[in-house]
Amino acid sequence: MNVRAGMQCTLCGLAAALAWLALPAFAQNAAVERAPLAAFLRVTGTLDEVQFGRVTNAALELQNEAVQQDRRALLVLEVTPGASQLHQVQGLADFLTSAEIARVTTVAWVPEDVIGSNALIALACKEIIMHPDARLGDVGRGKSLDPAQQQMVVDRVRKRYNPRLSPALIKGLMDLDTEVLRVVVRARPGDDATEVQVVTPAEAAQRREQGIELLAVDTLKNVGETWSPSGGEARARDVLVVQTATSRGVIEQLYSLPAGALREDPAAGAAPRVMLIRIEQAIDPPLEQFVRRQIDRALAAGANVLVVEIDSYGGHLVPSFNIANALADLQEHNVRTIAYVPQKAISGAAIIALGCDEIYMHPGAQFGDAAPLKLEEGRAVERAPEKVISLMRSMLTTLAERKGRPPALVVSIADHTLEVWRVRHRDKDFVTYMSQDEIDAQGGEWKQNEDAGIWIKQQLVPETAKGNVLTVNGLRAHDLKLAQPPVNNLDELKQRLGIPGQDLTAIGPTWVDSLIDWLNTDEALGILITVGMICLFVELHVMSGVLGIISALCFVLFFWSRVMGGTAGWLEVLLFLLGTALIVLEVFVIPGFGVFGVFGGLLVLASLVLAGQTFTGLPSEDVRHLTRTMTTVSLSIAAVVAIAVVLNRYLPHMPMFNRMMLGPAASASHSEAGLRLRPDLAGLGDQHPLLGQVGQTVSALRPAGKVQIGDEFVDVVSEGPFIDAGRRVEIVKITGNRVVVREA
Repeated sequence: MNVRAGMQCTLCGLAAALAWLALPAFAQNAAVERAPLAAFLRVTGTLDEVQFGRVTNAALELQNEAVQQDRRALLVLEVTPGASQLHQVQGLADFLTSAEIARVTTVAWVPEDVIGSNALIALACKEIIMHPDARLGDVGRGKSLDPAQQQMVVDRVRKRYNPRLSPALIKGLMDLDTEVLRVVVRARPGDDATEVQVVTPAEAAQRREQGIELLAVDTLKNVGETWSPSGGEARARDVLVVQTATSRGVIEQLYSLPAGALREDPAAGAAPRVMLIRIEQAIDPPLEQFVRRQIDRALAAGANVLVVEIDSYGGHLVPSFNIANALADLQEHNVRTIAYVPQKAISGAAIIALGCDEIYMHPGAQFGDAAPLKLEEGRAVERAPEKVISLMRSMLTTLAERKGRPPALVVSIADHTLEVWRVRHRDKDFVTYMSQDEIDAQGGEWKQNEDAGIWIKQQLVPETAKGNVLTVNGLRAHDLKLAQPPVNNLDELKQRLGIPGQDLTAIGPTWVDSLIDWLNTDEALGILITVGMICLFVELHVMSGVLGIISALCFVLFFWSRVMGGTAGWLEVLLFLLGTALIVLEVFVIPGFGVFGVFGGLLVLASLVLAGQTFTGLPSEDVRHLTRTMTTVSLSIAAVVAIAVVLNRYLPHMPMFNRMMLGPAASASHSEAGLRLRPDLAGLGDQHPLLGQVGQTVSALRPAGKVQIGDEFVDVVSEGPFIDAGRRVEIVKITGNRVVVREA
């Protein structure tokens, strides 16, 4: 018995010891809270029934899932500027503050200025997060709401208690006559802890009467002023907002959400219809237009997932940003965009990838290095001027914020002076990547391993050290929150996207694309200009109509291909039409010494050169392209002149053409010398002996032709409409060698 009892005691002790050893691990697992359920929606423009329905459906679905799974639920609403009426917003505010969604934490994300009634949507949420530069408030747009409306708003906001909102603060956003103070009081008598409150002067006086010590008083808003504090101001004073953020990615980390949790899936609820666009060549205006046409075809085919396979060293800056923005804008068409980088996305190709919702890379693929370069003739490659880099900073920041990526890292692919640090939030266990300016804008200075600031600087991202532009592989891009976890091939990508059975075949170029590509070459430029001008020259001699149509077709093809290729627009077309009109006026209507003809010719030449020119934003490249284009146009004009000289000599003697040429009736007595006015009579003007005489047309006047007056044949121009051959005409005006007639 004693032995058995001893063994029992030993076993009990061993079990207790094991239980004690397992207790920390159990407690740790119990303490690890599952990631909250989350949904993200954008409330854009003017609130309508469709948006109201989307918000309520998403919130109620989150509420049901939170109850069933006993989990936290987070509904993030991106509030954007709009012109909603107050009564439209009140209905949504009622719902957001109702008990129907008591388990859902509503968070307003304000990335840009929201003034007017739409601001009430943010005020109705449990928490508000703003971009440091965004402003929120001035609900009445420069006017005060009436007292009944103010009280209604205050009552609704109080139902969804937000510790950083108070009746005084809310009224200050709605009423010009309300003065708003920020006071610091002791949280408890005899305690060093303090508390920030936003009150009116009357409420501050009431607290003094109650014996509450006001440690500091700061005026937030004066009487007669509108109030719309920025995110940075509100965060610095610990009012209105719980935090500031520069992108959705920061919000994901603030609430311990997985990367991409706050990306609105435009194709949610619809069967995936996937199409693939492949970008493998240098990026230039013709490629931009090709990609735009492919996007239009994908939309026309009903695609809601667009995969862009990128394998390029980049190219021109402007087309790269245009393609990136075109892809980013597909969110408005409920299309999810995926960038797949199997080998490289360098320079402009990296910019295009950043325009997509998600980026998937091969582990060894290269991404980044979008520093703009300047190429000078006979000199080494140099970095572009600061004004170019400054513009890129702004455009890349916007692109990063639209797609929820760390702006500083995105900018660092082009800015070699920007250092980016890995930082950890002081209160929440997450990290992100920021520059010095970004953290300063979000309140306080960065301090190494201290809790005095909001962020704790950990280490410099080595790829962004001074003088470097960010260039990383697929693994590192995922570590830096620029891309999704890497994939090894296209099949693995399809598995990750949940479309393993989809046939991803790239949208190939059509015959129209191939024609446009060829017509945008220098060879096609020279051929079209030469053929068009020669046909026009011959048409003026034979008046057949066919050659005129061919000439017009050449120039139509030229400008159409250049517009589709992205190097021409309406300006070039209008310049060409205006120049042509001036030349026609000079030849057929307006007498003078050639001003209209000269200006018309210059306008035509300018339109041809501009239409064939690609502008890159870098002066050296633009000069190189301009030189090449002008050389092609000059050679074409020289060829036209040479061919015209030959045709002018031999065309009248060619079979078939000699019978189509405008000229007098064949007669042996018609000498070549008799076809023009005598030189000694050319300057007589109104005293000319031929003035007022009547003759007969020997060729049609369209409007130029020949008239027989007595035994002489004279080159003339019709004053008005065309005149057929064999009609009687009267000479009404003579200027130099120009003879104007009208039908008698």
